[in-house]
This record gives sequence, structure tokens and C-alpha cells, in this order.
Amino acid sequence: MSVESNGSSAAATTAGGSLQSICYERGSLRLLDQRKLPLETVYLDVKDSTDGWTAIRDMVVRGAPAIAIAAALSLAVEACNLDFNGTSEDASSFLIKKLEYLVSSRPTAVNLSDAVEKLRSLVLKTVQTATEAKTVFQAYIDAAETMLIDDVASNKAIGFHGAKHLRSNLEGLEKISVLTHCNTGSLATAGYGTALGVIRALQSEGFLEKAFCTETRPFNQACCSTTGSRLTAFELVHDRIPATLIADSAVAALMKAGRVNAVIVGADRIAANGDTANKIGTYNVALSAFHHGIQFYVAAPITSIDLSISSGEQIVIEERSAKELLHSDGGLGKQVAASGISVWNPAFDVTPARLITAIITEKVSQFSNNHDLVLYCYFYYFDDILCIPEHS
Repeated sequence: MSVESNGSSAAATTAGGSLQSICYERGSLRLLDQRKLPLETVYLDVKDSTDGWTAIRDMVVRGAPAIAIAAALSLAVEACNLDFNGTSEDASSFLIKKLEYLVSSRPTAVNLSDAVEKLRSLVLKTVQTATEAKTVFQAYIDAAETMLIDDVASNKAIGFHGAKHLRSNLEGLEKISVLTHCNTGSLATAGYGTALGVIRALQSEGFLEKAFCTETRPFNQACCSTTGSRLTAFELVHDRIPATLIADSAVAALMKAGRVNAVIVGADRIAANGDTANKIGTYNVALSAFHHGIQFYVAAPITSIDLSISSGEQIVIEERSAKELLHSDGGLGKQVAASGISVWNPAFDVTPARLITAIITEKVSQFSNNHDLVLYCYFYYFDDILCIPEHS
């Protein structure tokens, strides 16, 4: 991967003003190196699927939706610029092999495997009638580009539905304060964000008092204690949303002080029963919210729901390098722990469904028991009983 540095903290933005971590034009893909934020803006030029795999594994790009899009587009760029002399069947085999390789980069995020499976199915369908390799490649490129467009639309729908539900479900409050964990904004998606998208929508509607964001150790995806605010704090400041950064260990004290009205987090994989895998520390936040009687929401696209697994017990939890704990700056800086100490560093934990008030997605359906509009695959809990509305 080649590097393009802006030499400042001014990242590219969309027409709507949101930060842009994925910059794509047909045949060209640049990914914002989120490890360098907020003090330096560096875009990496991704030329093929190998560059894409490395960028995902090394957390140049992170966040389940963004990972899926980056993987799909990295192969689209490779296919667009490829000098290929084989048959349509050869093109199909080439793409499928590359997709299988890309899905191994980060196993926990279901969005990646979902995108790979959809693209794989499209390739297999296309090759049945294609007489030339370029037809197969073109179909793949078109589908990958559509995923990029659809992700932004889904995020905005999640924000709209989530804000609407919170406003109706927290009646009597002129404004609310929301706590979020990890980064779920424009940097974690193709644009706008999931949980942070709900916060953006609340702010635009004048219903947000303040957003609280956690450090999200050890990779410090909300902040980095040694280099200043990162990712979530970076986005909130950029969008001029009133926000306060807190230590992960301060969540319970903040809730006890009555300063949080709701919690909104994202998801990397949601099991069929509603158990949700998200960045490590989410389970701690959910337990604290449950104890203090605070509503706890998950905001994610329906592609994050994995109906093939019955519960969170079946979710594979990725373990990260020990260096992320032993060294500062998420493993990139100086050693801060004693040499010889053993390390356990899971990237995610699983929050049981019973601790989740609801899961906000981009789809709308109707409860059969006279409830107002709710969301498709919107898991709602009454006395710890899971109720799932029929699909619209």
C-alpha cells in the first residue's frame, strides 16, 4: 500500500460534511488510516485484495460495516485494473478465491462474511450465462459499488428510526444525554454511522443534551490517553456535537450520578436470540445500565444479524495482539507493562439479549399487539421474554 499524507488532521468529508474514511472511484480506493488520528491524516492507496486484507487486519479500517465495504471494494479495484486472459469460469474462480481470503481478515464481524456470501452468489449466478471474463468482473464491480451506496442509506435510516423511537420512549424530557462505547460513526461505516448516526439524528432534531463517549481501551477507539482524542471524540468534535470523554471505568459512576438517559452502541455480530457481540467493554456498560435502570440500545444494519447461530455462545471472538496492552498507542508506542507478564486481549465481548432494550435497524415493521412503528428484527423485551415481530 502506498501512502498519501495530508500532514494535518483535516480528513476528507462527504457533501453532507461527514468524515470520509473510504474514498472510492472506479479503479481507485483510498482508506483513511485511523491508527494515525487525530494528529495526522494519512490515506493509504489500496491496489488489490492483499492490501485490503492487510488494512482490515491491521485496523487501518475498522467497524463492521466499513470492513465489509473496504473488502469488497479492494477486490473491485483489483478486478478493474487486472490484465486477465482467462475464461469466464476462470474469472469466477479467481474472485471466489479472493473473497474467501478476504473473509479471513477479521472473523467476528458478520457484515464481512455476509458481504462475501452475497458477492460470491452473484459471481456464481453471473458465470452461468457469461461468455467472457469481463462480464463476470463487471458484475462484481457493480455489486460492490452498490454496497457502498446502500450502506450510507441504511445508516441514515437507522439514525432516523433510532432518534424517533428514543424521543417517543423517553417522554417528558426536553433533551437527553446518551452514552456510547467504541466508534460507530462515519469512520466505522461508509458514512454517517449506526449508533453515532442515532446521536447525529438526535442532535439535528434538537433533542440531544450531550453525548458521552468512552475511551474504549485497549485500542482506544473513542480516544487515546497518550495522544489526545481519537475516533469517536474526533467525529463528535468535527460535527460540533456537545460531548464529553470519560474513562471506561467511569461509566457506572456517571450513571449513578443520573447523567445518562440512554446507551447506544453498535454491533459486530448479533445472534438469532439477540445476543450481541461488540467491542470489548460493551458487556460491562450493559450490566451497569441494567443495574441503574437505563435503557440500552444496539444500533446496527440487518446485515449484522446472523440467523445461522442461535446464541452468543457460538460467536467466534477474535483475540488481538498482546502488544495492544503491553505498549501505548494501541500497541504502536512505548512499552508500558512489565516484561514477562501474560496477556489476554479479546477484541469483543457478548452482551446477553436480556440486557438489551431493543436493537435498532434500518427496516420498519409493525408489532401485532398495538405498539407503534418498530423496526424489523427489532428485539423487544417484556419481563425478559423475547418478542420478535413478523417481517414486513
